[in-house]
Amino acid sequence: MILTKIEIDSGGSPFPKPVVLVGSVVDGLPNFITVAWFNRMSRSPNVWGACVGKTKHTLQGINENRTFSVNFPSTDLVKETDYCGIHSGMEVDKSKIFDVFYGELESAPMINGCPVTAECTLTELIDMSTHYLVLGEVKHLYSEEKYMTDGVLDQKKLNLLIFTNPARQYWTLGEVVADAYSIGKSYDV
Repeated sequence: MILTKIEIDSGGSPFPKPVVLVGSVVDGLPNFITVAWFNRMSRSPNVWGACVGKTKHTLQGINENRTFSVNFPSTDLVKETDYCGIHSGMEVDKSKIFDVFYGELESAPMINGCPVTAECTLTELIDMSTHYLVLGEVKHLYSEEKYMTDGVLDQKKLNLLIFTNPARQYWTLGEVVADAYSIGKSYDV
């Protein structure tokens, strides 16, 4: 057998990641940071996690308010999303970039133009050397009928951004390959 694998940069992450805008109120104004290091951590309670740099402006608001938002931008917001990732709220006012609204928690700014938004309460900050893993319990999740099919969020209608690295590109999802928890039932051992 001939080995065809080659070693590549071990610091890379070859899997695509969802792009989210994490929001908090800092010094009385809504602020947002672009995050691609994001994932669901637990189902019950529904805990989501995002890695946020220790020096990031948004982190100050998360610490002060103990709440934050997670906003899932569509391709329509790619410029604004990238802008929020390359400019610090310490240097520019991001409060007027988006049409912002507040939900039940009243302290987690959400973006009206994002197809899906969530309000979270901070449950834990885990020190990851240069970042904190910010864990928050989803208290309220919002969307609109136009993004749903048969009562379920429709990924094609959402048209959410995903991020690839080391290419450093924004993508969208492709076609459905198979139904999870189903296709494997037809595998013969």
